[in-house]
Amino acid sequence: MPSAIDTARSIDLLLGHENKPEGSFLQRLPAAEWHVLLEARLRSRSYARDERLPMGPDDRNVYIIWEGVVRQDRFPLGEGENLPAVTRFRGGGQLVGEAKLIAPRSTVLTTCLTRTVVIPCRARHFNVLLRRRPEIQLALLRSLEDRGRSDELVYTLVTRPPLQRVSGLLAHLADTAGVAGPRTDSTVVAGPSQKDIASALQLATSTTESAIRTLRYHGIVEARYRQFVIHDVDALRHLAAGH
Repeated sequence: MPSAIDTARSIDLLLGHENKPEGSFLQRLPAAEWHVLLEARLRSRSYARDERLPMGPDDRNVYIIWEGVVRQDRFPLGEGENLPAVTRFRGGGQLVGEAKLIAPRSTVLTTCLTRTVVIPCRARHFNVLLRRRPEIQLALLRSLEDRGRSDELVYTLVTRPPLQRVSGLLAHLADTAGVAGPRTDSTVVAGPSQKDIASALQLATSTTESAIRTLRYHGIVEARYRQFVIHDVDALRHLAAGH
């Protein structure tokens, strides 16, 4: 497996944390507390698309995503053919691997869907900071609550029509992992494929493709190879709400 590449010393991470997506850990973290974290001489590390973050039972880090998109798969009934997986996407500003803060040998399959830059931090050290710095603890708890509520709206409302569910997930990805497109009114979401979207929503691939064709027909979304160009995020939100 290719090794990750060190990409930045802590001084290069001083700016920009507050510009991460709304509700993410870094966006909620006060600047003074971010500087406290960086005093541990953290370095960012870069992983290529399709590489996995080393979040197995022997890893001892939590990871802050600085940029990029990852897919996380959990297997509540064990791994095996035809056994269900719970799939979620995480983007910039999010802290992942948080289960290691209470269960050091916990694991979750985490695959980078784009070139992804993360900031590893030893779980033991992070736990010390959480005890000593209430503002860091509060930022983490608030971000996890925001993430949980968002997950409920995006992933779990399985009785809603597929078009609503696909629209909701694409709007969510635009908000949490999108970057400005070549047109001023477009947002590009790179990384997830149509198959990834289907897995996350537990829909058939053909059903997901049909919903995306409808969005494409109306000029709301362009679907490219592992990339969505979203021309009207508000239209996605309206569709997701059933309007």
